[in-house]
Amino acid sequence: MSFIRWMTKIRTRSTTMAQTTLRVAVCLFPGVTTTDYQGPVELLGILSLKNRQRALNGVSKDLPDLCIEFTYLSHTLDPVEPTAGPHVLPSMMYDEAQEQFEIILIPGGPNVNPPSACPEFIKRQAPGAKYILTVCTGSLILARTGLLNGHRATTNKMAFRSVQEETKDLPITWVAKARWVVSEDQKIWTGSGVTAGMDLAGGFLDHLVGKELSHAMRAFIELSVKAQDDDEFAAYRGLV
Repeated sequence: MSFIRWMTKIRTRSTTMAQTTLRVAVCLFPGVTTTDYQGPVELLGILSLKNRQRALNGVSKDLPDLCIEFTYLSHTLDPVEPTAGPHVLPSMMYDEAQEQFEIILIPGGPNVNPPSACPEFIKRQAPGAKYILTVCTGSLILARTGLLNGHRATTNKMAFRSVQEETKDLPITWVAKARWVVSEDQKIWTGSGVTAGMDLAGGFLDHLVGKELSHAMRAFIELSVKAQDDDEFAAYRGLV
């Protein structure tokens, strides 16, 4: 089902709903790479209620009838220490989350061993989620849940061989030369290393709201994005 048809179905079920809200669960854990999630959040967050009018006023006559809001989850409510940058205060624990999120955003990090509450949350949420986005070694977290089985995916090119080796017995097609990869059903979007998360977010917005509005959103933060197969680092790491 296309996203437009999905939104139409939602509006039909609830004609009193002024806007469709896509709730994004950002999966945090100790040692997370901040840019993995903050890059996509910066771009997708333009569609939040507090930003959309300021950022998009005058760029389109027909703004999409949706907004995007974020919830930051961790295994405790203690501040999360990332690999770099300030500690992050989660807004909810994984075990507390009872609502269904439409989008799951899974960042990575150099030591990808989040507490068990994180992958358990992902497995619990995945069947009802509309989209799952991973950045960097976040795809390895997803692979360990079994949810990448049968799909194409990519990951950080420095970690590519180790990820491939760990998952060699799983039916996953790892794509070496890719800035980001989309599964055949367009539900799972996997990005390469760190900054590739913003390129993935740009492609995801093209899918979500169309290229014209997506371009306007990128222009607001002056972001140039790479195409899906525009990946110089696969060759740099000797993968192709």
